[in-house]
Amino acid sequence: MSASHPTQAQLNLAALASSPSPRTMRTLRKIQSHQVLSSNPSAAILSPPPSHPSTARSSAGPDELTHHAQLDSPVRLRTHRRARSNSDAGSREAPTMITRGRSARKTGSGVGVKRSILESLLRDGPQHGDAAEGLQELRYLVLSTRVDADGDGMSAYRIYLWLVLLDIPPVPTDDYLSLIHRGRSPAYTKIRNDTFRTLATDPLFKRRVTEASLIRLLNAIAWKIHDAKTKHRPKSRPSSSRRREMELLINTPPSIAEEVEDRPTPSSSRSYNSSNNITSDSAIYVQGMNVLCAPFLYAARSEVEAFALFHSFITRECPGYIRGAMDGVHRGLRLVDRCLEIVEPKLAAYLFSKGMQAELYAFPSVLTMCACTPPLPEVLHLWDFLFAYGPHLNILCIVAQLIRMRDTILESPRSPNHCMPS
Repeated sequence: MSASHPTQAQLNLAALASSPSPRTMRTLRKIQSHQVLSSNPSAAILSPPPSHPSTARSSAGPDELTHHAQLDSPVRLRTHRRARSNSDAGSREAPTMITRGRSARKTGSGVGVKRSILESLLRDGPQHGDAAEGLQELRYLVLSTRVDADGDGMSAYRIYLWLVLLDIPPVPTDDYLSLIHRGRSPAYTKIRNDTFRTLATDPLFKRRVTEASLIRLLNAIAWKIHDAKTKHRPKSRPSSSRRREMELLINTPPSIAEEVEDRPTPSSSRSYNSSNNITSDSAIYVQGMNVLCAPFLYAARSEVEAFALFHSFITRECPGYIRGAMDGVHRGLRLVDRCLEIVEPKLAAYLFSKGMQAELYAFPSVLTMCACTPPLPEVLHLWDFLFAYGPHLNILCIVAQLIRMRDTILESPRSPNHCMPS
């Protein structure tokens, strides 16, 4: 029996078999289907369609099919082909696995993570153990390099920096919990009337700090101040015999030994000064304390840290701000007018001619240390500076804001009140 000559389809099939690629596979299946249909049409209708063991189309998604169709070179086709699925295990081609190097990531131990000079100093302490020199260097680094933070203003070490700069010792969690478990303070109603509108338009604050945590912290602060006021409250009038003893003690000049004994020790100076700043005029809550404590809650890792920072700040750094008459705030406002008059006399004269004293436009900024002025991440950077060099510099920061807006205020046809920072 003589051998039959190969047809053109068989020659094309042999030529295409040497370079298996997705485009080759499609052409191969078309030729096979054409041969089956032309040789035995009835069998092709009754039998299922043939499947090639090395087909790549069955496991490819629509995105990859479009991607392969756009490639022209067979070399690029092999390079971009993905690994086959289990249904293609019988293929004569081994799957091409592309191994990518793992990207560097931060580990919990911190090994391999580059820290800033500020963070390293805060973490390791001063080199020679000199606390005063290390604190001075820490303050300078805050001014010169800023605290590393993300777009939301969050930093891994900012809260510890604040604790160091404000010289706040650790507060036991049980102390904070005991204040919370006492229930509603006498100022609870006032607190609830203010907390829901604390930085209400700031999405970053609302996403991180809940109203419940704000209420808990302010309520605990109210109990803490209430207890301090009760401790310093004058007792009932003493009896006549007791009064004579007190008069005798008052009229007797103190000795040197008595003065040394009454002097507080360095270890107890923090609590001593803090408790002495609470007087009978101190209010357990005044309006604006909710905004003043908001950045502490936002930056802190726990409510206990925020409680320790906020209580120490209002009782040691600005006790006049929480008195019933807020005399500390009003003194700060007079300082704003005075500083502006010295630094920028033309702007000050213009504002005074319009009846715009600092009492009218700068009261929230003085009371809250500019926490009411967005954006919140910039407020945190400002507080880094204030805690490093003194909260009293907030007065100069408010004056600096006015100087930056000088041209806008002077050229505005409207009232200067519309141009002031909100």
